[in-house]
Amino acid sequence: MTWSRREGDWRDEDPELFAIIDRELERQNTTIQLIASENFTSPAVLAATGSVLTNKYSEGYPGKRYYGGNYVIDEVENLARERAKALFGAEHANVQPHAGANANLAVYLGLLEPGDTVLGMRLDQGGHLTHGSPVNASGRLYRFVSYGVTDSDERIDFDQVRDVARRERPKMIVAGATAYPRLIDPEPFRAIADEIGALFVFDAAHIAGLVAGGVHPDPVPHSDVVTLTTHKTLRGPRGGCILSTAGCAAAIDKAVFPGLQGGPLEHVIAAKAVAFREAGQPSFRDYAAQIVSNARALAGALAEEGFRLVSGGTDNHLILIDLRTFDAELTGKQAQETLDRAGITLNKNQIPNDPRSPFVCSGLRLGTAAVTTAGMKEQDMGAIASLMGRALGAGGGGGGGDARDLTAIREEVAVLCSKFTPYSDL
Repeated sequence: MTWSRREGDWRDEDPELFAIIDRELERQNTTIQLIASENFTSPAVLAATGSVLTNKYSEGYPGKRYYGGNYVIDEVENLARERAKALFGAEHANVQPHAGANANLAVYLGLLEPGDTVLGMRLDQGGHLTHGSPVNASGRLYRFVSYGVTDSDERIDFDQVRDVARRERPKMIVAGATAYPRLIDPEPFRAIADEIGALFVFDAAHIAGLVAGGVHPDPVPHSDVVTLTTHKTLRGPRGGCILSTAGCAAAIDKAVFPGLQGGPLEHVIAAKAVAFREAGQPSFRDYAAQIVSNARALAGALAEEGFRLVSGGTDNHLILIDLRTFDAELTGKQAQETLDRAGITLNKNQIPNDPRSPFVCSGLRLGTAAVTTAGMKEQDMGAIASLMGRALGAGGGGGGGDARDLTAIREEVAVLCSKFTPYSDL
């Protein structure tokens, strides 16, 4: 069989599946995307991800493969590694992790022994699943102890970090978060790690693009290892990456393969190379600055709507809302579902000291990376906040939302999105 390039062939072969993809394209083009961990990739990233590189098995690393025919693939992966190192100023890069979670687990596998103590951020105060959740491999294989935020300003409590580190003597300290709206300074973590002789790992999954764009403190010079994802603020394909010092390189490479993963996804690695190049362009710095400016504008407008902002605002791409001042009965779960019906996509999230369970919770997490890619600016953030306030106020206590009101709001959302369509030509 010879595969044809004629447009429409693949759609004719599986109209059911491609009709579903068309519906998802329509959803992305016509609704507001505020998931803090999502973005819109460039057509070049999409093209690389969908390339013939998906056909090649390439277990191992460039020059050390377990299969033949990898002399072209080696060039792809080397290009991605070199671009990652150049973009972030790292001594070593492993671009094979399929996701940020895989990247974190590979670091633990390579640098720790089962049962070793690790200090990470509490999950209910902004930390990630891989920072020690008891239902995750990180919490099952290693002994995690935690730090959190202060009650007063809801920012990282470095006195607590130091006290716990001195008491527990962890082998590794992990910084970084999945729901923390402020800058994370790597230097105090490095100082504490040095004081107790611990390794310092910075999970930059959310803020990698902000680091590349120069609007967040760079953790690379201060860290033994930096993990990141390529699909959030970095605006690349779904995937992970590990940056490290030369001294950690061999252990980490061995942990990724053969320790944790099999054959790498070289089509995704090629797309990572595209994203690293894009993030190195001067225009990306403007983009990163606009993400932060939009987040601050959205935060201010949401506060005017009556929402309490965890920590009082944001320094990055992310906003964490406490819904209780807006509506004491409204849960994060109800708010997420109501806003979905109104064409506004975000996720429920716990807030610090949340009295509700993680499945219900009292907060919402928002991010501005995707809407900024779509071309929205500060004035559009005010419109989004107004739409959110109206949608969540439409149903009174409990946030159920009047169907007619939500339909009208969704129509307004579609009008706004028609001015900022990310994939108008697909």
